Amino acid sequence: MTSTVTWEELVASALLGTDRRPPPAGAPALLDAAALHTVRRRAGLLPAPAGARPAPSAPDPRPEPPLPARHRLAQLLADRSGPADSGGRRGAAPDLTELLPQWLAAAARHGYRAPAPLLDALLDAARARTDLRPQALAFAGPRGLWLAGLNPEWRFALRGAPGGAVLPRPTDARSVQRLWQKGLFAERVALLSAVRAEAPGAGRDLLAATWSTERAEDRLMFLDSLRTGLTPTDEPFLEQALADRSRNVRATAAELLSALPGSALAGRMAERAVTCVSLDLAESLTRIAVEAPHECDAAMRRDGVSSVPPAGRGERSWWLGQLVEATPLAVWTTRLGGRTPHEIVTLPVADGWSEELHAAWCRAAVRQKDAEWSRALLAGPGTTSLAERARLLATLPDEERARWVAEFVAGHGLSEAFQLLGVCETPWAGPLGRAVVDALEIARDAGSYPWSFSGVMGLAERCLDPAEASRLVALTAIPDETEGASPGAAGYWSEAFQRLVSTLRLRAAMETELAGHPSPPGTG
Repeated sequence: MTSTVTWEELVASALLGTDRRPPPAGAPALLDAAALHTVRRRAGLLPAPAGARPAPSAPDPRPEPPLPARHRLAQLLADRSGPADSGGRRGAAPDLTELLPQWLAAAARHGYRAPAPLLDALLDAARARTDLRPQALAFAGPRGLWLAGLNPEWRFALRGAPGGAVLPRPTDARSVQRLWQKGLFAERVALLSAVRAEAPGAGRDLLAATWSTERAEDRLMFLDSLRTGLTPTDEPFLEQALADRSRNVRATAAELLSALPGSALAGRMAERAVTCVSLDLAESLTRIAVEAPHECDAAMRRDGVSSVPPAGRGERSWWLGQLVEATPLAVWTTRLGGRTPHEIVTLPVADGWSEELHAAWCRAAVRQKDAEWSRALLAGPGTTSLAERARLLATLPDEERARWVAEFVAGHGLSEAFQLLGVCETPWAGPLGRAVVDALEIARDAGSYPWSFSGVMGLAERCLDPAEASRLVALTAIPDETEGASPGAAGYWSEAFQRLVSTLRLRAAMETELAGHPSPPGTG
């Protein structure tokens, strides 16, 4: 006999409880009745009308990775534990979540596209880990964007996938204009960057044509694209942007103009800065005298000087720093008696202005990419911040940067080297890699607290040359406990070096697999 109880009555009894809302008399037990209704509802369900078949995705001419590399990618994507916590990870097995970004970067260097069967797992991984998105979406390509449009959970790819969009050739003016006028924001950013990279003037003209109609937040992102290929021909456009309604846009335009030493803005900033910094020859010891600005007038504000300092900063020192960092560094050789950068940074500075002045020179060297000034500041007495040193090192050639950091590690150990190692080209060059391994071995032999080196050990797993694996095998043995060593330190060091060796070997295997014979488009 069919129960007359309705589905809504069953739901009410389940939500409120059978004591407060008992089922109707004669009805079967609640769960039995729910099972009966579920079967009845499913059996009577009519199929919905078929929707329109989606248009096919744009073609992706890139080849797929070789079969062993595809198997490796499936293994990496199957490990969905998320980024590891480098502060407490134990064991000798490699951390696959840290290897996935490296695999994607290597696949991009080989020019591969994502295998179709792995697109869903790749998009799921990118949804869970924002740090993967740029690489994952570029690897997924147009088919990944097409697939993302069919699943609401992957819509993030449509908002922020510049690398995955199929862009017209920068020389195809009609297609470029069409995408610029009608494309998604992410596609337009990618298009502007691509055109800018190949033809800087054409990219600037593309932006100038629609500049007045763009939203303020979009103008800021587009303006930032002009960093690529910045030349003096961009100055008229950037000068106009100094009058923009948005404070952030004005500040970015001023920053870009100050990176052009010959720009009118750089000249105006230099005129202000030289009135504040001069040589003091009155004393027996030559030193630099500083007289910071007493006000921030309208002309300074138009040129990007922020009038309101952050909490804890004095107004005058805040204004001085902005003037000096926007001044062409060559000005100081003339202003300070024809001295070289090294001679300038070693001069004493009067009245306690040394820290502010040197910090501004550091920012100027980074902005103007001046390697000579960076070398002088790195060697000088006023640059003590590791963050400042890391930014200055980024302006040096790769080999020189690695050599400088290797010498720093050899002289100071690893406790202060983490930020500096992060700006070095990977894989680490031989001397740098050997310096890091030597410092880790010294720390192990001294019985140091091992967890304090877990961050550097994680960097080594990602950045050491895999060829170093054979040299590290001897360090995987458990060392003898030394007097005063941290409890359990020997076992941790052994596991850490085992993990390092196995990770380096796995990275070498990944590179070998990706270097094999690729699968042609349409296979796999």
